[in-house]
Amino acid sequence: MKEMVSASSRPPMEVSEDGKWPENEPPRQAKWWYSTFHTVTAMVGAGVLSLPYAMAYLGWGPGTMVMFISWCVTLHTMWQMIQLHECIPGTRFDRYYDLGQYAFGPKLGPWIVLPQQLIVQVGCDIVYMVTGGKCLKKFMETACTSCTRLRQSYWIIIFGSIHFLLSQLPNFNSVSGVSLAAAVMSLCYSTIAWVGCLERGQVENVSYAYKKTSSLDYMFRVFNSLGQISFAYAGHAVALEIQATIPSTPDKPSKIPMWKGALGAYFINAICYFPVALIGYWAFGQDVEDNVLVALRRPGWLIASANLMVVIHVIGSYQVYAMPVFALLEKLFVKRLNFPPGITLRLITRSTYVALTLFLGVTFPFFGDLLGFFGGFGFAPTSYFLPSIIWLIIKKPKRYSASWMTNWSCIFIGVFIMLASTIGGLRNIIIDSSTYSFYS
Repeated sequence: MKEMVSASSRPPMEVSEDGKWPENEPPRQAKWWYSTFHTVTAMVGAGVLSLPYAMAYLGWGPGTMVMFISWCVTLHTMWQMIQLHECIPGTRFDRYYDLGQYAFGPKLGPWIVLPQQLIVQVGCDIVYMVTGGKCLKKFMETACTSCTRLRQSYWIIIFGSIHFLLSQLPNFNSVSGVSLAAAVMSLCYSTIAWVGCLERGQVENVSYAYKKTSSLDYMFRVFNSLGQISFAYAGHAVALEIQATIPSTPDKPSKIPMWKGALGAYFINAICYFPVALIGYWAFGQDVEDNVLVALRRPGWLIASANLMVVIHVIGSYQVYAMPVFALLEKLFVKRLNFPPGITLRLITRSTYVALTLFLGVTFPFFGDLLGFFGGFGFAPTSYFLPSIIWLIIKKPKRYSASWMTNWSCIFIGVFIMLASTIGGLRNIIIDSSTYSFYS
C-alpha cells in the first residue's frame, strides 16, 4: 500500500512502446554493451595505479580481502540499483535522486541523495581535471625531453579546454564513442602497468613487511588506503542515468540488458584492479610509489603511452560524470528561471560548469585529499550502503532473512569506510595545505 501511495504522489514516467523518454528527452536507444563501457569509464579511474601503494600499508591478506569485499559489496549494490530502476510498474527512476525521493519522501529524499551524488560527480570531475593535466605533463616531458617545461597549472588548463567543446554534446548517447575509447584506454594502461611490473620482476631485497612509521601515522595511512580502494567503485552515482538510456518493454525490461552490461563492467574491473594491485605489490613491496607507472620508469615510450591513455580515459570519465549534472542544471534553469531549452542554455550552463571545475582543479591540485574528506560522505554512501538502505525501505525483506542480513552487512561496512576515509582525508588536507604553493 505504501508503494502505491508513494508512486501516485510522483509524476508518472510511463514506458512507451517505442522506448522514448517523456518530455522531449533523448531517445532510449542504448544497447547492453553501452552500459558496460559507460560503467567501466565511470568506475575504472587512474586511481587503479595507486592500488599497489594501498597494498603496501594493508599487506597481502588484509589488502586482498578489502579489495575482494569491496568488489562483492558494490556488485551487490549495483544489482540493487538496477532492480530498483523499475520497481514500480510503469515508472522508471531515471536519476538517483528520483529513487531517493520515492524511498525517503518528496521532501527528505533529495536532501539525502542529491548532495552525496553531487559530491561524487563534481568531485570526480575536478579530480579528473587534475589527473588529466598531470598525466598530459608527464606524457610531454617523457616523449619530448628537449621541450620547454610548462607549469602543471598550464597543463591542467590545456586539458580542461578540451571539455568546453565535448560538453556541448547533448546527452549520454552522443558521448558513447568518447566513453568507449575511455573504457578501452583504462584496460590498456592497466595492462601496461601489471605486465610492466611482471616483466621487470621483483626489486632487489624486496620486502613485504609493513612500512615503518609511528602508530598514529600508520593508522591514518591505513584509513587512506581503505579510501583509495573504496573510491575505485564510484560508478553507482551514474548507474540509474546509464540505465535510463536503455529501452524497456514489459517483455524485456531494462534491468535485463543493464545487468548484463554491469556484469561485463565488473569483469573488466576485476582484470584491471586485481592484477595491478597484486603484481605491482609483488614487484616493489613496501617501496612501491603511489603511482606504479612512475615506479616502472622504463622504457620511456611505454610509460609515455600509458600516460596518454590515462589522459584519454579521464576525458571520457569527465563527460560520463558531468552529463547528469548538466541535465540537472538545465532542468533547474528551465523550470525555475523559465529559460528556453536549446543550444544557448547548453552553452551557458555547461561552459560555466567546465570553467568552475577547471578553476578549482588549477587552484587545488591536491583535491584528491579534499575528495578523501568530502568524498567520505559521497562515495561510500552512494556505492556501499545507500542502495541497501533504499532496498530495505522499498522491498522490506523479512527480518533476519539472508537479504536482510546482507543489506545490513553492506551498511556497516560502508559506514566504517565512510568514517575512515573522512578522517584520513582530513589529515592529508592539513599536511598538504601547509606546504602547498598556489598555481605552481
